[in-house]
Amino acid sequence: MTDAQIGYGSKFKRGTESVGEVTSIGPPSLSRDTIDATHMESPGKWREFIAGLKDGGEVSCDIQSKPSTAAYQAMVADFDNDDPVAYAIEFPDGSKWSFSAFITGMETSDPLEDKIETSATFKITGQPVFTVPAP
Repeated sequence: MTDAQIGYGSKFKRGTESVGEVTSIGPPSLSRDTIDATHMESPGKWREFIAGLKDGGEVSCDIQSKPSTAAYQAMVADFDNDDPVAYAIEFPDGSKWSFSAFITGMETSDPLEDKIETSATFKITGQPVFTVPAP
């Protein structure tokens, strides 16, 4: 039996409130720097590395909603604010990413014959926390 699951039922939240009708979520893109620690006597002339600083990366989401909604207006206000805001991604299996972030990009499309949709990018500051429900 597979552990695969579709994304239906996932939620993207600002604090405890939904950011709107989300159609796609890109969870944190974690990365870590590497520091070259090679020296004159590194074994076999192989480069050596040590782990550097970690980065929570970015989160992206696509939301379909009218610009007049409270959720859309909150995102515009968050973009104008320099302070990070608490966000969370909740998956259908109960697992969750929680993080502080600020909006680095927000683009709304308004096509003639399709829905209005906003794509937003969030830069995580500090450590994102992943939790799973108790068994």
